[in-house]
Amino acid sequence: MTDLNAIESSDIVDARGSACPGPLLEAKKGIGKVQVGKTLEILSNDSGTKTDLPAWAGKVGHEYLGLLEADGYDRHFITRNK
Repeated sequence: MTDLNAIESSDIVDARGSACPGPLLEAKKGIGKVQVGKTLEILSNDSGTKTDLPAWAGKVGHEYLGLLEADGYDRHFITRNK
């Protein structure tokens, strides 16, 4: 299991304050900015993101590593696989 606290994100997308599907759309744009094998961090306080991001990552072939709860928002981590 990956220690999410130890991950160094290559890029961070701040989608806090954005309602569904905003965080997912921001993640789709952001993943293209990181190299294959690197990790994108998405900040979101939208509850739908907890199901949207893992489903999208699996569908398109990226690896959803999980989330860390922060103060009023979640930090999601996705590694680009292609």
